[in-house]
Amino acid sequence: MPPDLSVVVPFYDEEAAAFAVVDELCRSMAARGGAWEVILVEDGSRDGTALELERVRAAWPQCRVLRMGRNQGQGGALLAGIRAAQAPIIAMMDGDGQNVPEDLAFLLPLLAGADLVVGMRTARHDSWLRRRISRFANAVRGRLLGDRLSDAGCALKVFRREVADVFFPLRMLNPFMPAIAVGAGFRVAEFPVRHRDRRSGRSKYGLRAMAFRPLADLFTVWRINRSRAAR
Repeated sequence: MPPDLSVVVPFYDEEAAAFAVVDELCRSMAARGGAWEVILVEDGSRDGTALELERVRAAWPQCRVLRMGRNQGQGGALLAGIRAAQAPIIAMMDGDGQNVPEDLAFLLPLLAGADLVVGMRTARHDSWLRRRISRFANAVRGRLLGDRLSDAGCALKVFRREVADVFFPLRMLNPFMPAIAVGAGFRVAEFPVRHRDRRSGRSKYGLRAMAFRPLADLFTVWRINRSRAAR
């Protein structure tokens, strides 16, 4: 039976967290019922993440491991996983354990009135400075690109297959997904979700990357959305 829901989870150097994160997700999907698959994107990790993903795949046959060979960055890993998804509805979350898989159950029903639904982290377990940078980035992105979301960078998202077809390669694809969808004429909504401390390790994005790396992606999305609007 083909899956009705695909969940994409990228991993990079998450050896200590990978098994527990995927096991929690799969237990949540099993409780939901229906036919589902989980696509685990191994993004060229330098530690034992690949072995942990193979171990969890053996425990949960609904999982597929997609190995990138070399590190593509979260945007490249996400896009590869999305393109490999087989279901008409696609969900995604981070591989560090900060997202709560059970919260997908709150986002999925909202697709009755939207094409993409974004989680909104109401109590973020990040540093004060990281939260401030994120708030500023959301304000600038919302004003320039028109997504008008309070937390576009939340990795917990669900969307229809036709929305996935308009995504294009970006180094930091995740926070720009809503703006790309809006620019293509899709309906976007958000809903409060939980947020936890990382299970282990540290963020792959330092403050310098968070502050400056999105600028090139911002310009790319603005240019493509403007081109679409002019057609």
